[in-house]
Order: sequence, then structure tokens, then C-alpha cells
Amino acid sequence: MSDLQHIDADLLKPIDTSKLFKRLEHPPKILLLYGSVRERSFSRLATEEAARLLEFFGAETRIFNPSGLPLPDDCDANHPKVQELRELASWCEGMVWCSPERHGAMTGIMKAQIDWIPLSIGAVRPTQGKTLALMQVCGGSQSFNAVNQLRVLGRWMRMLTIPNQSSVAKAWLEFDENDRMKPSSYYDRIVDVMEELVKFTLLIRGSADYFVDRYSERKEDLAEFKKRIAQRTVTN
Repeated sequence: MSDLQHIDADLLKPIDTSKLFKRLEHPPKILLLYGSVRERSFSRLATEEAARLLEFFGAETRIFNPSGLPLPDDCDANHPKVQELRELASWCEGMVWCSPERHGAMTGIMKAQIDWIPLSIGAVRPTQGKTLALMQVCGGSQSFNAVNQLRVLGRWMRMLTIPNQSSVAKAWLEFDENDRMKPSSYYDRIVDVMEELVKFTLLIRGSADYFVDRYSERKEDLAEFKKRIAQRTVTN
């Protein structure tokens, strides 16, 4: 609690997961991605604030450092940074994506990370049915271009994107000399978003497969199964 700032302790309380879910076996596992490799990256600083809040709410967090990640298709998937990212994507139950807005859009660094996470790796779908929270930081006035684009990507990746989102205007004014976020409505919104993410993640736990079970995919799986049986019959 001492590591959190600018909050009313009487209003912000840890989520009592024992009452919500008796079947809770482990803390919610959340992966956080940010979209800048600058030495003082405000998307990274906002992501670190989000991770502190998630941990306060009882989650286990991992932050992926995109520095050194190659461009998509510039190498094969055996690259160490690609493997690290994909392993984290498989590990987590939910994600936070935080991008700066550059030229009215998310950064290429943010998009490259998402592009390296495939819809499926063999029989494993690393993002399908997982929760997602979206954030952006702006150099000027408040905008929602990046989070709107990220929301489209979250839907494409078949993730359950929570309704709330965060956009921090003039981010360079919102952090102090210790790289901690100053008190503001922007900070309060990040608190809201992280609290909501944990709640949605807990609600979905154990039910994600049900929510993303689709007729079209069952049909494709059945066709593939029949194809393999037919091939075995011909071979024998």
C-alpha cells in the first residue's frame, strides 16, 4: 500500500477474491506491453504504475521490454525476444497494452509486439479468451486514436477487451522527478481501469473456453479431423 500514491485508502481496497471465487487457485496473471524504447518512456512509466496497481489488487504481473525485438518477419520465431514474448503471452490470463500516440496512431513498436503474437501456435491460441485493458499516452491534448486502434486489434486477437480505457494527455507533465505519476484524474482513471481488468479476469476464469467456443471453429476442427482419418485410411 505504501508504494501507491494519491489514493484514498478508505475508498481503494484490495479485491476480496476469497469471497468472489472459492475456486481461485492463483492470482490473476497479467502481461503488460508498452510501445516505446525511449530512455524515459512515458508509456513505460504509465505501465509501471499500472503494474503496481494490479499487484495491489492481487494480480501477478510481468512487463515485457520491447527493446531488441526484431521487426515482424525480419527473422524467424526462434529469436530469443520473440520466444520471450510468446511465452509470456501463453502464461498470462490478461494483458495491458499501453502505447504512445505518434502521428495520430499507435507506435510501430507497439504494433510489432502484437504482430509477433499469432492467433494460434499449433493447438494453442495464446490470446483467445483472455482479458485486455488499453491505455495510451499523448504528447499534447487528449486523444483516443491509439486506444481505438488497439481495441480493433484486441477484437481481432479474439480477446475480451474491457469497456474502460485510459488516455493520458501531456504525459510529460504527469510524472515527477522520481518517475512516479502525479495526482490527477488521469491517475484515477488508470486505477479504475486496472481494478476493472482484475474483476473481468476473475469473472472469465474457468469460462474463457466457453465464451470463445464458436460453431465455425468446431466445423473447421471436425473437417480437419475427418481429413486426418481419411489420410490414415488411405495409408493403411
